[in-house]
Amino acid sequence: MEYLRIKGQQKINGTIRINGAKNAAVAILPAALLTEGIVKIDNLPKITDIDKLVEILKALGAKVSFSEEHLNIDSSGVDNFSPPPSLVNKFRASYYLMGVLLGRFGQVKIPMPGGCNLGPRPIDQHIKGFTALGAKVELEDGLVKIKAKNLKGAHIYLDVVSVGATINIMLAAVRAEGKTIIENAAKEPEIVDVANFLNAMGAQVIGTGTDVIKIQGVPELGHAEHTVIPDRIEAGTFMIAAAATKGEALVAEVIPKHLDPIIAKLKEVGAHLEVGPDWVRVKGNNMLFPADVKTFPYPGFPTDLQAPMMVLLTQAPGTSLITENVFEGRFRHVDELKKMGARIKLGGRTAIIDGGHELVSAPVRAMDLRGGAAFIIAGLISRGETVLAGVEHIDRGYEHIEKRFKQLGVSVERNTISNEIFPGK
Repeated sequence: MEYLRIKGQQKINGTIRINGAKNAAVAILPAALLTEGIVKIDNLPKITDIDKLVEILKALGAKVSFSEEHLNIDSSGVDNFSPPPSLVNKFRASYYLMGVLLGRFGQVKIPMPGGCNLGPRPIDQHIKGFTALGAKVELEDGLVKIKAKNLKGAHIYLDVVSVGATINIMLAAVRAEGKTIIENAAKEPEIVDVANFLNAMGAQVIGTGTDVIKIQGVPELGHAEHTVIPDRIEAGTFMIAAAATKGEALVAEVIPKHLDPIIAKLKEVGAHLEVGPDWVRVKGNNMLFPADVKTFPYPGFPTDLQAPMMVLLTQAPGTSLITENVFEGRFRHVDELKKMGARIKLGGRTAIIDGGHELVSAPVRAMDLRGGAAFIIAGLISRGETVLAGVEHIDRGYEHIEKRFKQLGVSVERNTISNEIFPGK
């Protein structure tokens, strides 16, 4: 079992260049199957979720190769609409294969997706969209079977704002007959990036970044080249780490507009920030202030940074509140943080943080991707040396996380360990 050993009471200091956005890339790769042409994708993060997607694409018959910084995908030989369950079960974003394979073949058979356990995350809005486009959906023995003789454009109103459903419906609709309108659509930058990739292949998608997306279906898509946008969640993680450790970081190759809610909240907590055209400099403050954080879909504060932000607020004297409005099960990291001395009480969807108290090292385990990143930050500010298990969760969304932190002048080491430090885990 791999683990991270994190030396405590360290300050971030240095420059970090941000990789491509995980949440865009995991939709863009499946979208490549919508064309029989060749696509080239740049700025992909080197993370395990991308590795799994490449395996799935190959299993479906695509030819995938790397040349310089490009990932080349040739989908002309794909003739399979049933991806391997053993691969699909490993991560949630595999559900984008539903929209893609339905759009290309008019049918798909796929297991329910896996991924981090963040509480109930139903795919009912995805199914609502596919049904509106003319597909018949059946759930049988853990498999989702979707079939349509002809996909036809439709007017679809999402009952809840959902990034996954917005993208998935968009993926199916680009090759449907006629016009599709998605209302109450999610506005995340990653959705805009997916649409830009689809349009580069010849799709006609307008309105992404607003709550109304319009898609004029086309019979086929062609060749394309695309560069994935910077990962605002990775950027936010390092920005919060700099503020929490009272260090300094230049977070480069970002789109600052995408980071507005993070920048605003860090200023409120007391960090010093300077914003350039494609960079943000964060300098920690010895005096931190409590805050009230509410997670919301973009442009609200991102749920993916709730756990790292909680660690930062443990160091702000006074009472802070974090209300999780996106995922019901996203406080699974709290019990582990308490082992490190964090004073946190939960009441429904709200965490009450009694801040300003020292954290101490302890053996802890990452329960999910973003909680894992939070524990690294907690380890850096704690007294002693923290041992963090569950590194496989972190590797799903952060490229060589220990090397990235080393670039910022702190000691985070990856090692292999027996289970005895984490009995019963």
